[in-house]
Amino acid sequence: MKTRKIGAVVIGTAILIVIGYTIFNIITGKAVGFQEVIVIGTLLMMFLSTITWGNKEEKDGILIEEELGQRITEKSSKISYFILLFLILIAVAADEIVNGTINVFLLAILGLAMILLPLVEFFVAKKFQ
Repeated sequence: MKTRKIGAVVIGTAILIVIGYTIFNIITGKAVGFQEVIVIGTLLMMFLSTITWGNKEEKDGILIEEELGQRITEKSSKISYFILLFLILIAVAADEIVNGTINVFLLAILGLAMILLPLVEFFVAKKFQ
């Protein structure tokens, strides 16, 4: 069995265990907090990275270092930026609808998110000029 598949199985199993534990905590009335969300997010990030990118030694897929891998990373980064920006906008609107006020920190994150891509593009363009 290839290293990539073994990694996917191990990480997938860990995700199921953590999600199961989190569901158990919810059912028993215990608080679910920052740690659970971060662990689930980190494991999902590792799992998706494992099943997406190939291994240089085993030559089993697209390598992140290759030109195609770089183009995939660039395109997916820009798409995910706009999805995240849209989700933050929805969160600000939902917060106003539910609470009747706007969370200043959430609004600040929305403002920062709106200028982040153009700002980074500016600095990267300056690097190449």
